[in-house]
Amino acid sequence: MAKTAVVLVSGGLDSTTCLALAQAEGFEIVAVSFDYGQRHAVELERARAVAEHYAVRRHYVLPLGLFREIGGSALTADIDVPKSERVEDLGSGIPVTYVPARNLVFLSHAVGVAEMEEAEAVFIGVNALDYSGYPDCRPAFIQAFERVSQLATKAGVEGQGLSIRAPLMRWTKAEIIQKGLKLGAPYHLTHSCYDPAPGGVACGRCDSCLLRLKGFADAGASDPVPYVAVAAPTEG
Repeated sequence: MAKTAVVLVSGGLDSTTCLALAQAEGFEIVAVSFDYGQRHAVELERARAVAEHYAVRRHYVLPLGLFREIGGSALTADIDVPKSERVEDLGSGIPVTYVPARNLVFLSHAVGVAEMEEAEAVFIGVNALDYSGYPDCRPAFIQAFERVSQLATKAGVEGQGLSIRAPLMRWTKAEIIQKGLKLGAPYHLTHSCYDPAPGGVACGRCDSCLLRLKGFADAGASDPVPYVAVAAPTEG
């Protein structure tokens, strides 16, 4: 019987690479995505396309009204998404696109799915190098959550606890892309933009677009998705 992994799939570049890695390790995939009040439905459309591409065993799309209700983020409330011309112009603090405790909530749900699906691991595509500075993307959080999951679940108490896998944590965006390309990750299906134009075309100037564009440039590859405006990825 094949081993099972739950993979959090957002439709973005990192989670798609994470799914590709899990499949390459021989896991049968159960995908989990969240309809959490994000401003743009294109994210879930791409998540479904990626899950279909990989013929996952099951794809859960879980509704979460919490984040829309509490607001406080440019991704879930009527707050302007910051735009810049270059990666070097991005701020150093936690940006307004941070969604309060999002990965904490997402992982809690994913662990519940994993218990029911008798999975051995939960994969999440967080990264602490080329990222926007979110506190729930750091190694300390993932390590602490894994410990908590061992204490809070039947599987953990009975000695069959899940591992929380964050294989991209210490990779640059270029390294993530290079690995994904080697694995045949369908980046043409992905979406990373925080503020897409009508029709889902990426803006090219939000934090996520700038980091993605720089990653492809540093990887020596072309980004297969269209942009409204492509900003310069580096100085020069």
